Amino acid sequence: MKILIISDTHGNEENFDKVLEIEKNIDMLFHLGDLQGADGYISLLCKCPCYMVAGNNDFHTKLKKELFVDIPGHRVMLTHGHYYYVNYGYEKLVIGAKANRADIAIFGHTHRPYEAIMNNVLVLNPGSLSYPRQEERIPTYMIMNVDDNGLYSVELKYIKK
Repeated sequence: MKILIISDTHGNEENFDKVLEIEKNIDMLFHLGDLQGADGYISLLCKCPCYMVAGNNDFHTKLKKELFVDIPGHRVMLTHGHYYYVNYGYEKLVIGAKANRADIAIFGHTHRPYEAIMNNVLVLNPGSLSYPRQEERIPTYMIMNVDDNGLYSVELKYIKK
């Protein structure tokens, strides 16, 4: 299973379109919020199940603030992260994941890519496709591959201009 993980597109879908040209045969998409009204556009272009959560800039949306998705061998928590105060650390995020029996927590909000294992929870942030804040300021996304036994790999990818 190939999962595209993106966040913080903020209604600017140019780089999302580029990602879809680059990444073929996506089985699932996770968007971690701040779509700013583009959820219909993203769902229309993606020919796979799309799981999207509301971010702090997603006003007047029907998107949920949190979703739990089962993939082979894992339970994944999707959240934008602002309700867990991720700008100040990831401890509350991990507590929230464990409280809901999730062993993977994926979030956005900081616009900075991140990958670590904390208290037996894989914590991921794909960064931002539109407004990256890490040192290089290059738009990023992640690809997660998961086999039927639950073995996974995660790759951070960059959109070069």
